[in-house]
Amino acid sequence: MKLFSILALSFLILFSSCSKNQDAGERVLRVTAPSDIKGFDPMMASDVGSAAQIAKVYEGLLSYHWLKVPFELVPNLAEAMPEISKDGMTYTFKIRKGVHFQDDAAFPGGKGRELEANDFVYSIKRHADTKNQSTGWWVFDGKLKGLNEWRSKYEKLPAANYNEEVEGVKALDKHTLQLKLAKVFPQFMYALAMPFSYVVAKEVVEKYGKEFINHPVGTGPYMLPSFENRKHLVFLKNPTFREKFYPADASPEYKDMLADAGKKLPLVDKIIVDVMVESQPSWLKFNKGETDYLYIPKDNYNASIVGNKLAKDLQDKGMFLKVTPGLDVYFIGFNFENKIFQNVNLRRAMSLAFDAKQANELFYNNTGFPAESVAPPGIAGNDPAFKNPWRGPNVDLAKKYLAMAGYPEGKGLPEITLDTFSSTSARQKAEFFQKQMEKIGVKIKVVTNLSPELQAKIKRRSTMMIDYGWIGDYPDTENFLQIFYGPNSSPGANSSNYNNPEFNKQYEIVSKMQDSPERTALYTKLNQFLANEAVAIFTVHTQSYMLQQKWVKNYHDSDFIFDFHQYLNIDQKEKAETMKKF
Repeated sequence: MKLFSILALSFLILFSSCSKNQDAGERVLRVTAPSDIKGFDPMMASDVGSAAQIAKVYEGLLSYHWLKVPFELVPNLAEAMPEISKDGMTYTFKIRKGVHFQDDAAFPGGKGRELEANDFVYSIKRHADTKNQSTGWWVFDGKLKGLNEWRSKYEKLPAANYNEEVEGVKALDKHTLQLKLAKVFPQFMYALAMPFSYVVAKEVVEKYGKEFINHPVGTGPYMLPSFENRKHLVFLKNPTFREKFYPADASPEYKDMLADAGKKLPLVDKIIVDVMVESQPSWLKFNKGETDYLYIPKDNYNASIVGNKLAKDLQDKGMFLKVTPGLDVYFIGFNFENKIFQNVNLRRAMSLAFDAKQANELFYNNTGFPAESVAPPGIAGNDPAFKNPWRGPNVDLAKKYLAMAGYPEGKGLPEITLDTFSSTSARQKAEFFQKQMEKIGVKIKVVTNLSPELQAKIKRRSTMMIDYGWIGDYPDTENFLQIFYGPNSSPGANSSNYNNPEFNKQYEIVSKMQDSPERTALYTKLNQFLANEAVAIFTVHTQSYMLQQKWVKNYHDSDFIFDFHQYLNIDQKEKAETMKKF
């Protein structure tokens, strides 16, 4: 026994030494995440924080070209872009051969099997199965022939029959997937690049049951061996990842990122993600060179950006700044299932009382674009000349509308709860809103939540108001209008549960239109309709101010390209030299 212990100890020392030497040669990307990770089921990828992690492990049929603007869809798990029927209703995909799920005990012998067309059929049906309460059902709702009928058939039965054929979602053979639309939907292919559309294996879902959300097994470039420590995630390069290569072409804006053209992906061996909800610990960590890129926290903006340039002390460390307009909108939302918010004059009064300009200065360092309505600048449907008539601050007019709503000086209006995230910055924003409403007599109670808790409340429709935002899933105004489309109500994307028959009807028309001046005109009309209805208190469209360490290569910011980590690289020699300055 003593001899065994000595031998075992010698082996551990040798193994530890080898591991350290191996770690020294690894390319490791180190980042922080500003919110808790809900889990790793693509069906639940409704928040940006979770989607960014899910995209390391899972993949979809399509993705975006990393180095192209305007954004260009490219095949990913599909061999090529689909064959589309003349009427635009049938999409036929050839599934890439030789792609395997990551090795896992769910498969015979622990060896990941080959990806098949049936895996996409299964993955889409999971969204339709009401027992799963998918937050991504809105992506497929009413889009694929027979899928809603299949959903309804099994809604009240103990279990859905996944083997039953659905006309709109078929595997024609092992590597051919056919999707038939129930209605014309020009944006459909964008949906197939979203994390909601990433493919899962039936064997893995069935083996782990409710724990599947904590046990990711995909076809992607990285694998997560353990999700036990939810504050410290270590992703390892997937040893069975297929042959996929860094792009060899780029738009002029990204020509400087072609040094790795043709190299096999992914480029880094390990990704370490530390969940840090508070911004200041993240900032300190970045300034020690312990993480590779970071959004500048609002409290550090003035010290970091001087005269629209990066401060000299940060430049001297080799850091550099990238500013990118966001495809997003932030707003304080009403829950329209609460009858008091069906009063348009109340909504208008609260919007008029809110000083969005001051909020931009306080919480976004005046870097945000004023949000007049839901569609962000730079996409068809946003009219730069349009001004929201209910955008504050105009306290006197707000008081008049509050009286018109039946609540003079707030009398008779019950206390309103505002749910937000538990971070310091989120709480400060909520407390600012609280003080703004006090000016007209509206009482607000701030309730803070961890991200999973808030998402659960929204799904149950149990909030009154939320401090929220929407980051585009794809670059089209339809994606922003749909967050106020009635049938998309929670647990779908319409977290406000707004349901206006007139808006719904016009949205259904425009969502079927091909790109045209007529479609742009209707987009603009609906964008302005939502503003005039005061469906939310719109605040800003953001720009990202991203600081990047000198040794990080190929990075640029994007609101909806979640699978970008596979393209990043670390120049180890550059890092060793630059770290001497820290």
